[in-house]
Amino acid sequence: MRDRWLPVGVLAGVLFAVNVVARLVTRFGFDGDTEMSDRISLGMFAVIGVILAVVAFVWGRPHPAARWGGDVAVAILVAMALTIFVGPFISGSHPFAEGAGSFFAQIWLYGGFAAGGTLVGYLVLIATGLDYRSQSLKRYAETRQAKPRRVVRR
Repeated sequence: MRDRWLPVGVLAGVLFAVNVVARLVTRFGFDGDTEMSDRISLGMFAVIGVILAVVAFVWGRPHPAARWGGDVAVAILVAMALTIFVGPFISGSHPFAEGAGSFFAQIWLYGGFAAGGTLVGYLVLIATGLDYRSQSLKRYAETRQAKPRRVVRR
């Protein structure tokens, strides 16, 4: 059980840590500059997408998509909840300080970049032929070709 959920928790922690770093840089480096704050937020979402693309590429090799997809989805949901509900307190605010529109925009941005990053990583994995299914089909083809044909006697 620990072998399965520890990487999920670590991934959620890393995704939340990216958010914490972005919020702290915004708070202490660019306190009143909203344009720079938006750029840092967009950069944070891009980093989250890249992290998830790498995770999809690495986790997609030894496991089928049904197994690692659920793990990544749980990590994304936990990290998103922490980012949306705990993250604003780090930057000296609260979750609904800028209104419901900003709150839901953050959810859509996080979900979009997370899904996009995961999809890009998995598509690159499939395109290179290194995913679990392609490798298992390759092993099957090799074993079928290794056996000699049976001679049918009449």
